[in-house]
Amino acid sequence: MTQTHQHTPHHGESGHQEHSDGGQAEILDLDAEVLAEHIASITAWLPLKSEPRQIVDLGCGTGAGTFALLERFPDAHVTAVDTSAGHLRLLSEKACARRVEGRVRTVQADLDTDDWPDLGTPDLVWASASMHHMADPDRTLRSVRELLASGGLFAVVELAGFPRFLPAHAPENRPGLEERAHAATDRFHAEHVPHRGADWGPMLTAAGFTVEDERTITVNIEGERSEAIGRYAYRSLQRIRGVAAPALSPEDLAALDELLDTNSPNGLLHRKDLAVRTERTVWAARRA
Repeated sequence: MTQTHQHTPHHGESGHQEHSDGGQAEILDLDAEVLAEHIASITAWLPLKSEPRQIVDLGCGTGAGTFALLERFPDAHVTAVDTSAGHLRLLSEKACARRVEGRVRTVQADLDTDDWPDLGTPDLVWASASMHHMADPDRTLRSVRELLASGGLFAVVELAGFPRFLPAHAPENRPGLEERAHAATDRFHAEHVPHRGADWGPMLTAAGFTVEDERTITVNIEGERSEAIGRYAYRSLQRIRGVAAPALSPEDLAALDELLDTNSPNGLLHRKDLAVRTERTVWAARRA
């Protein structure tokens, strides 16, 4: 997933997601492109006793984790699980384009239910930016423990928060706008996504896992390293606007709209001073 970081329905939620799949899929794909190096570093870091042959990717989105895992473990097969049929279709198309369709199985499922489909007995379960979307994370953690093979590893990957893109002084007419927009969305997320930003270590222990390691990675990718950062910032702040708008002043809203104006020279798609700044934490927990 990914990994996506605002409240969206593609991980373990049901109902109204189909109409928003297109825009959300684009953000997930941009996230995967921009953060590919960091995803690869996490898959290389995992404290595995042997290379996994069967992997489950929970809340797989459009496949950022799935394909990173397939590349890292060339003998593995991945079962990619998501509630969004649209995301799974895109993942399957990518698998065919990469000629790894024989190593990928997609499963559409709502992980907030007690009745999980048969996902096999994986050696590794990967959940990137998906656990905080679960309605009852403790129940989900117990289900993952029952799913895993004895001695298997569960990797929980979460961003500390939504990435920041603008320098502190920007935009020039409303410095600090990005932080104010995030503060407005944080209030929304506190109500609707209460587990975002949680410390998963104690919850994993309570569910019967042994937390073997935890790692926090600082992400700071300058804009010149990837032209996708402008599009990533644009799509991301476009989504944030939808949540933050009622809480922003008219001046802040006008400045945000200028950033989102594709024709403005100060717009996100034309700025040269963007970066992706956030932190990503991974917990590696073993089933005894």
